[in-house]
Amino acid sequence: MGRVGVLLLNLGGPEKLEDVGPFLYNLFSDPEIIRLPFPWLQKPLAWFIASRRTKKSQENYRKIGGGSPLRRITEAQGEALKEQLQALGQEANIYIGMRYWHPYTEEAIARLNQDDIEKLVILPLYPQFSISTSGSSFRLLEKIWQEDPRLQRIEYTVIPSWYKQPGYLQAMAALIAQELDQLPNADEAHIFFSAHGVPKSYVEEAGDPYQQEIEECTYLIMQTLNRPNAHTLAYQSRVGPVEWLQPYTEDAIPELAEKGVKDLVVVPISFVSEHIETLEEIDLEYREIAEEAGIHNFRRVPALNTHPVFIKALADLVVDALKAPSIKLSQVYQMKKKVKIYPPERWEWGITTSAEVWNGRIAMLGFIGLMIELITGHGLLHMLGIL
Repeated sequence: MGRVGVLLLNLGGPEKLEDVGPFLYNLFSDPEIIRLPFPWLQKPLAWFIASRRTKKSQENYRKIGGGSPLRRITEAQGEALKEQLQALGQEANIYIGMRYWHPYTEEAIARLNQDDIEKLVILPLYPQFSISTSGSSFRLLEKIWQEDPRLQRIEYTVIPSWYKQPGYLQAMAALIAQELDQLPNADEAHIFFSAHGVPKSYVEEAGDPYQQEIEECTYLIMQTLNRPNAHTLAYQSRVGPVEWLQPYTEDAIPELAEKGVKDLVVVPISFVSEHIETLEEIDLEYREIAEEAGIHNFRRVPALNTHPVFIKALADLVVDALKAPSIKLSQVYQMKKKVKIYPPERWEWGITTSAEVWNGRIAMLGFIGLMIELITGHGLLHMLGIL
C-alpha cells in the first residue's frame, strides 16, 4: 500500500492571549467565506474586525485559562489514533492541519510531502459536514492540490462526514449515560443537544446538509442511548443580524424551565474537543441563563477528546476508507452559489465569543452586505454606531 498518512482537519485556536488578535485576523481574512466585491478590501476589513474584537475575545479566553486547548487536544487525539491504528495492524503518520492557526493546513501538507506519503486519508474532526467547516478546509486543500504538482503522486481519499459511525454514536451515548447516572432521578432529566448554528440561508439557499445531518445524528444518538428521557435540539453561537437555524439555545433553555424542567443535561453535539464554545459559552454563559430561569441542576456532557471508544471509531473510519473507493475533493459538497445575506428585520451588529471559534466567519456575510451598501453610498455603518 505504501506509506500511509492521515490528515486531521480542525479550525485551530489562539494558544495564548497575544495570539488572539492574529488569529482573528486570519479568520476574517478568509476570502472563501467572506466574499467581497473588491479583493483589496479583504485585509483592511479583517484588520478592522480583529482590532475591534481582540480585547473582548481575550477576556473570554482568560476565563478558560488564557488560550484555546484545541491544539493540545487535537495532538493527543492524533497520538491516540496512531496507537489505535497500530493495534489494528495499520501503520500511519498523523498530520494535523488547522484552518486558522498553527499548525496550519499548509504546514501539514509540507510535512507529508517531506515524508513521501503515498496514500492519504483526509479526516475532518467535524462529525457533520458543513460548507463552513469541513467545506472550507476542503476548498483550501483543493486549491493547494492544484498548485503543488508534488501532490499529484499521492493517492488520497476524503471522509466528508461520519456522524453515523457506530463507535462515535456509542461514545456519545456512553458520555450522556455517565452524566444521567449521577442524577437522583435520571429518567426525568431533559437531554439538551446544543449544536453550533449556521445562517439559515446556508441550508435553504446554498444547500448545506448540516441541519439534516445534525438532526439525524441527534436521533441516532438517542436511539443508541435507549433511555426514556425527553430531549431537545437547539443551536448556539448565533451572531450578527441574519437569521440562523432555530431554536436558539439561549431561548430554548428558559422555555424548558417554564415547562418545569429542573434537571438539564447539555450535550455539545457539534464538537469532539473542548474549546471556548464548550468551556465558556456552554459552561458559563448558558449555565447562567439556566440558573436565572430556575434550572439549578445543570450538567454538561464532556467533549469526546480522547475517549477510547471514539478513538477506535476514528481508526475504523481510516481503515475502512483505505479499503473503499477513493472520494476526491471535487466530489464533496460545495456551495451551490454565492449567498448574499442582508439583515431581514432590523439593523444591528454583534460578534459573540464563538464568532472566532468555529464558523462565526460566515456570520460576517451580514456585515459584508452592510459594507457593500456603505461603499455604494448608504453609510449604514454609521447607523450601526460602529464608525
